[in-house]
Amino acid sequence: MPIREDVLVVGGGLAGATAALSAAETGASVRLVSYKKSTLRFASGFVDALGYAPDGEGPIADPFEAIAELPADHPYSVVGEDAVREGFELFDGVVGDAYRGGHTDANALLLTHGGTVKPTARYPESAAPGLASDPRDALLVGFESLTDFDAPLAARHLSAAGVPFSVEGVTVSFPRRFRADAKVTRFAKALDRDERADGAGTRRALAETVAPHLGAAERVGFPALLGDERADEVRADLEAALGAEVFEIPTGPPSLLGLKLEDALYSALDEAGVRISTGNPVVDYEADGERVRAVYVDRKGQRVPYHAEQFVLATGGLVGKGIDSGRGGVEEPIFGCRVPHSEDRYDWFEDDAFGDHAFARFGVVPDAELRPTDEGGGPHFSNLRAAGGVVGGADFAAEKSGGGVSLATGLVAGRNAGEEAT
Repeated sequence: MPIREDVLVVGGGLAGATAALSAAETGASVRLVSYKKSTLRFASGFVDALGYAPDGEGPIADPFEAIAELPADHPYSVVGEDAVREGFELFDGVVGDAYRGGHTDANALLLTHGGTVKPTARYPESAAPGLASDPRDALLVGFESLTDFDAPLAARHLSAAGVPFSVEGVTVSFPRRFRADAKVTRFAKALDRDERADGAGTRRALAETVAPHLGAAERVGFPALLGDERADEVRADLEAALGAEVFEIPTGPPSLLGLKLEDALYSALDEAGVRISTGNPVVDYEADGERVRAVYVDRKGQRVPYHAEQFVLATGGLVGKGIDSGRGGVEEPIFGCRVPHSEDRYDWFEDDAFGDHAFARFGVVPDAELRPTDEGGGPHFSNLRAAGGVVGGADFAAEKSGGGVSLATGLVAGRNAGEEAT
């Protein structure tokens, strides 16, 4: 029998998950199809709304106040402020007490592993004591076997940035010895299990290693590896032993904070009754005039059709391969949706590495219902919508707006698709 749903979402990241949840809330039957693991596992776990204006001004204190000043083609301008708020409300319902920031419209300033301060709208509870606005002195702790977080360098960067507290950094040996290429998950499991090391549990041994460096610090920041299944317990034990509040600082991939967010989203999808198909790419589609009838998934060389009444494209931007670029130009590779761009490739870039690069805003051009449009401004397909990084008009990396755009466009695209399908 052919696979058929009311709504089919292509893409398994934050935008795709949000679209699927939003569509399911309408009562529609929903399937999410994703090829590779989502990029959440490579992300910080922070969910940004709008940290900087398109002209680079910022950091922005209140992202919602700034939405009205954005260009007309920005995704926030297309969906409106209410949709941005509703997207974050949906997110808050999924993550519950595991995240902070929902009590205010204002951005929070959080420490990052590079020693910078990042404006963000939602952040894991385990990172909350690391607020840059907190005046308490801090100690940053890195590990000799984990080279992607240089705690002394990060501390120097923060001091140079003028944070309102004294900060020091130290590099110590982790109480357990691992291979040089061990992933952060190995450290986390050792702390979860409290594995023995030199006669003491790993947590106690870690606290004893850090304590001589504590000085006057009232809070201690570690790379985000303080447990997985028993993370709250690990932090509580370290805090009791150190007499200081403990917080986590996001690290490079694989990101435990990103993995935990992914787990929360997919648990919510399961609870909402969304069917999930992963591991096989969507390679083609079938259309009847102005409507998509099905997409085809490549399953070990076989083309398997997935039929639906409505479709949501949430495959990401250039980084996620939802937008492809090559010598022939720039394209959306599944449905062939229009991606405006200059024929002269030199127009895509600026000489300044941190300049206003046109390629950063490449994506499909949506109408008011988030349907990708053709050259004439009409919908490419009447039952296809787009969400997240595949939507053009914003430089998510420079603006620190990717999370909010995924939530807002995912919510609107999914809800519109679900309502029209039912």
